[in-house]
Amino acid sequence: MSSSAPEFIPETTQDDAVQASSLDIQGRMHQISPVFTEAELRRLQRYGKVCHHADGATLFEAGSSSFGMLVILAGHVAVTRHEGLGRTSLMREIGPGYFIAEVAQLSGRPALVNGHAVGDVDVLVISSESLRALIVAEAEMGERIVRALILRRVALIEVNSGGPVLVGPRSNGNLFHLQSFLSSNGHPHTVLDPANDAAAAALAARYQPTPQEWPLVVCPDGKVMKNPGNAELGRCLGMLPDLSGDNIFDVLVVGAGPAGLATAVYAASEGLTVLALEQRAYGGQAGASARIENYLGFPTGISGRALAGRAYVQAQKFGVEIATPASAANLLCDTWPLRVKLCDGTQVRARTVVLSCGARYRRPSLANLKTYEGRGVYYWASPIEAKLCKQEEIILVGGGNSAGQAAVFLSGHAARVHMVIRGEGLAASMSSYLIERIAATPNITVHTHTEIIALEGDEDGLTGARWRNKQTGEECDCAVRRVFLFVGADPNTDWLHDCAVAVDEQGFIRTGFDVTRAECRAHGHDHAEYRADLPERAALETSVPGVFAIGDVRAGSTKRVAAAVGEGAAVVSQIHGFLARLPVNNV
Repeated sequence: MSSSAPEFIPETTQDDAVQASSLDIQGRMHQISPVFTEAELRRLQRYGKVCHHADGATLFEAGSSSFGMLVILAGHVAVTRHEGLGRTSLMREIGPGYFIAEVAQLSGRPALVNGHAVGDVDVLVISSESLRALIVAEAEMGERIVRALILRRVALIEVNSGGPVLVGPRSNGNLFHLQSFLSSNGHPHTVLDPANDAAAAALAARYQPTPQEWPLVVCPDGKVMKNPGNAELGRCLGMLPDLSGDNIFDVLVVGAGPAGLATAVYAASEGLTVLALEQRAYGGQAGASARIENYLGFPTGISGRALAGRAYVQAQKFGVEIATPASAANLLCDTWPLRVKLCDGTQVRARTVVLSCGARYRRPSLANLKTYEGRGVYYWASPIEAKLCKQEEIILVGGGNSAGQAAVFLSGHAARVHMVIRGEGLAASMSSYLIERIAATPNITVHTHTEIIALEGDEDGLTGARWRNKQTGEECDCAVRRVFLFVGADPNTDWLHDCAVAVDEQGFIRTGFDVTRAECRAHGHDHAEYRADLPERAALETSVPGVFAIGDVRAGSTKRVAAAVGEGAAVVSQIHGFLARLPVNNV
């Protein structure tokens, strides 16, 4: 096979700078597979070592081998992918001047594909640490490499290859949850239904899963799991590294939404060691936005997923360690350094902690709501959910910006979108440009003064919902199979009970002047006469020294992506200030 560029077709996004179709992507093959010149190859050798491999030798294996970047100096390397269930297929052969790497290699995670020598091969092996140093030091080459890494990941997602294989009935709720988890994290995967795939049926016959054990998951290394949890799947894919070591990080970020990712990028780029913990998927709630149109610098809009994906790669570029899914259970601040205990019992230590843990989706009080989650009730509106409601009538509950973005996005797939809101209109909680767009979309109907009061379904999932008009008392049964809930969120602060982080009446974290004012009131003083007796506190610092709060979880924050990113950047200078005040033996 020729060493020309691969037949990759990246996924389209809302971002004009990345958007590409199957017709025009061929013009970007030089970006997906750049070729280094002789002069560039000589410069690259400063960052790695040359290794020789004989014909047929395995250079790397999916799911087990970790490397940074392999540059082909002589010979060819055959790259294959697992189709699942013992099947592999040749993706391409790579010749001299080309390089092998993918986004996962920035952080030393396992490869998603396999590589074998075709004839005698000489390769330049560059470790993940050296690759990050190369990208920063060699600006022009670094830009080309990062662009190629992003496009390659997008291509793997588009062709559904290079990751785990999920085997199960299409209507299975557990299958949907795992598929949503992988898609939200931009991880390639393949879904096979045993009803129409012989190999999947054979695997099901071998393992004989019970209804509760669907889906079966085949990891890249061949291991088969029955209905794994997100954490188990994350460990299988290298997304959840071993955090049981003795490392003490400069900054521990809890939550990898826009605010947390901004902190990670700015802190790591300034030489601080950073660990980011994310309980589900990077990007937070913003990652579920179909199109963000009021973010500075993107006049045509950008999807939350695309924006978060760029920030995620940028964080890895600077050496941030990101653990997903890693749920924080306790913040322990009675000893130095600070500690965060995870739900699996692991404790991680840091000199400073940044709380950017956002909010939890609010769930309406419906008796059988949990029964239909993932089987007709959804809290996100990604392309996965959009495919499910093609040419169907759907209900979307909520009147905020996230609800408006979801309604407009889903209207391009569903036959009709019924927006159900409790208030008298959208103006009080939604941006005007979204209100105008909803009004101009003929298949969106807004039902005011209305709330859902019941859900109905069968063994296959949701079959209908009943809503009530609060003014007239009139009830209506709607035969829908999809209900989307965007009814707001509560601050994710319950896990802070072991550390005296001050929160307001709604549970949002107080910072800076807000903490000082609350302390004054607690002591019966006004701020002017009591301020001198209180410790100096930075604007984003909580009531606990060294613990900061940013983004949606912070009391008084502006609930906008741009504001969250701004706070994530601003907190880094305050972290530097805190670290500078520490005694030398504590630094």
